[in-house]
Amino acid sequence: MYPAPFDYHRANSVDEAIGMLSDIGEGARVMAGGQSLLPVLKMRFDELTDIVDIGRIPDLNQIEENGNGVSIGALTTHSCIAASALAGSVPILLDCASGIADVQVRSRGTIGGSVASGDPSCDWPALLHTLDAEIQCQGPNGTRTLDINGFVEDLYQTALQPSEIITGIRFKRPGAGSGGAYCAFKRCAPAYPTTSVGVQLTITDGQVESARVALGSSGLTPIRAQQAEAELEGQSLGAGQIGRAADAAVAASDPVDDQRGSADFKRQLIAHLTKRAIGIAERRASGEQVVNSHEYY
Repeated sequence: MYPAPFDYHRANSVDEAIGMLSDIGEGARVMAGGQSLLPVLKMRFDELTDIVDIGRIPDLNQIEENGNGVSIGALTTHSCIAASALAGSVPILLDCASGIADVQVRSRGTIGGSVASGDPSCDWPALLHTLDAEIQCQGPNGTRTLDINGFVEDLYQTALQPSEIITGIRFKRPGAGSGGAYCAFKRCAPAYPTTSVGVQLTITDGQVESARVALGSSGLTPIRAQQAEAELEGQSLGAGQIGRAADAAVAASDPVDDQRGSADFKRQLIAHLTKRAIGIAERRASGEQVVNSHEYY
């Protein structure tokens, strides 16, 4: 199927993009890399009149580190993140960026577009919960910073205001004794994950000081599994503790039956992926170099 007709506009700056969106009104949509928007247009799941292309705005595709803070521009592609020195030192980022779809999508798709889509199946929104990330936005009323928690409010709905765009993602670099892992299960590389789990741990003297557990493709929004985190924090990691955390992650999920599998099948996957992600995160927190990739069936 082909998209319905629309008018195309290319913005050369953030201010120009915001002006275009404000002038056009509710019929306008933002396009960065287009890897989330174009399939929606082809299937005519959205009715729009205009596209504002922000893909060539300069200075929105940089990865910057300042002290223990990290800032990733909204137009940074998945492949650029995967190839960065940052991904080498924060391996949970490499897990995510290198496993998204195929080479073509990773070369065009952006982290900002993934977050802005509000799609619960996109990888980045779930992973960013494990890093307590902040979303930097700019709109007609100026700039603001939003917590990733609650940013996706419902299916394909975010906290972005009209004519507001994402300009960057910001989070603190995990400190000493920290390790994370992002694990996803897919039918094939181009497909969205059937389910995914991200885990970030900080371990001190053999006990979990802090934990973050997030689920993707497990409900209408990304899910922060706080009870699973509570099962881990203050505890030494053993099979029983990890099992209880996995059970809590399953309890936090709300999967649905679809072409990727039944809800019961997805719950079993969530338990498996949670245990796997915790195990890899623990090993990485101890300094071990662990290669991780998505699972396929």
